[in-house]
Amino acid sequence: MSKKLFVKTDAQRLWIEKLLKHEKSFKSHSRESDEKTKFPKENIQALVNMGYTKLSLPKEYGGGGIGVTDLVLFQETIASFDGATGLAIGWHLGVVGELYEKKLWREEKLASFAKEILNGALVNRAVSEAKTGSPTRGGRPETEAVKRDGKWIISGRKTYTTMSPVLTHFLVSAWVEEKEGIGFFLIEREAKGLSIEKNWDVIAMRGTESHDLVLDNVEVAEENFVELNHGPRGNTINGWILHIPACYLGIAQAARDYAVKFATEYSPNSISGTISQLPNVQNLIGQIDLELMKARHFLYSVAEIYDDEARRPYITNELSVAKHIVTNSAINIVDKAMRLVGAKSLQLSNPLQRYYRDVRAGLHNPPMDDMTISKLAQTAIQEMENK
Repeated sequence: MSKKLFVKTDAQRLWIEKLLKHEKSFKSHSRESDEKTKFPKENIQALVNMGYTKLSLPKEYGGGGIGVTDLVLFQETIASFDGATGLAIGWHLGVVGELYEKKLWREEKLASFAKEILNGALVNRAVSEAKTGSPTRGGRPETEAVKRDGKWIISGRKTYTTMSPVLTHFLVSAWVEEKEGIGFFLIEREAKGLSIEKNWDVIAMRGTESHDLVLDNVEVAEENFVELNHGPRGNTINGWILHIPACYLGIAQAARDYAVKFATEYSPNSISGTISQLPNVQNLIGQIDLELMKARHFLYSVAEIYDDEARRPYITNELSVAKHIVTNSAINIVDKAMRLVGAKSLQLSNPLQRYYRDVRAGLHNPPMDDMTISKLAQTAIQEMENK
């Protein structure tokens, strides 16, 4: 089942064609990126050069004005080439998309930052901390912002700062005592006291170089105190987070394609023809495509509902469920692909072992599975009690 079913517009078709021209190049960096924990800078620069990084900026600011369905379609495509590239650039597009759709900043700040994006700026939120866990659970950041001589002084440490080698701006969360809330501060990479501690040492998504961001008495102007929240950000409806499941769906598609190609080419001397003719192999391929079809249809359906402003208000848990379904399906798909290919899939030269590790990272991207299930139950109970 192909994602071509979901390509509806000429603009979508054009961008898919543009991205496909980079497939071979993006894939060529994947093994080295994984083995050496090396960020795929060449891929990101190519996306900047082709104007991809300004697509989620609204047209009135000079951007591409894409919607969430477009985002999912393009991100799935990129992630099928290289998962680290897909996840990294997805955060930038998602942050920009939400900022401008919801007008989270003052208009003058949105306008000035739009110019930065048009000139190639890359941004991500820096919210995770070692002691708070996922920010969607509502933990108060230990990073603090204190007002001093008309400026904000920020100190703290952030974990999982995806795309840290190339980010030009960090949207940092910090506890603001005088406002009894969590503030977000836009900080440029060159800010004095800001540094990256290269400590990304994980088995999944190694190429994202999601190192720690260290803030040591960083001075921030009042105009860059851009948001103030009094509750968890995860409580709001934000369709732009669908870049996360789109990434893992792309990796699952890559695993599926590798396994099916292997099945149609591998011919052990114990049989005549290829293993693709064996019932047990066909059963695995069928199960893989069944999982892909279910996950993709659900994801794109939710994306289209979000893009429809008449239906968007009726969304309750669909966004988090889409992430849950796709991420777990991706894990299942890669597992089956490896069963099909056999022990060869464990070789470090085989991309399946990388896909296997990378899709597991999805379990730890927000929102978490347990929270999704819990919210489904709470919503059902509340609806019944309100009848």
